[in-house]
Amino acid sequence: MQKITIKQLQVPTLIGVYDFERTQKTVLLISIDLKVDVTAATLSDNVSDTVDYAKVADLVKQTAADSSFELLEALGRSLCEAILSQFPVRQVTMKIEKPDIIDDAKTVAVTLCFDNSGVVAL
Repeated sequence: MQKITIKQLQVPTLIGVYDFERTQKTVLLISIDLKVDVTAATLSDNVSDTVDYAKVADLVKQTAADSSFELLEALGRSLCEAILSQFPVRQVTMKIEKPDIIDDAKTVAVTLCFDNSGVVAL
């Protein structure tokens, strides 16, 4: 099994528990590791034999844009499930960073791991 990684994709979405967070979209930084079999693509040099990471990024951005979760955890589950349902991926590990939300901290982050059977331990 191989891995495709997208690091710190900038994703605007409405997210947060507090009223001040619900007035405008926040840009989250989302990093994604996809466990996939890319063996065919290594031989064919054809994007149709792998997972198109640009399409994964578009799906994540669109799904997040259409959502209004309060918790990073809930958004993460929704994003992982969307990826698993639309791409031939065995497992998704996702780190969602929310910058500048706590004084004296650059970001806060949640890391989740899912496969088609549900939550996977990290």
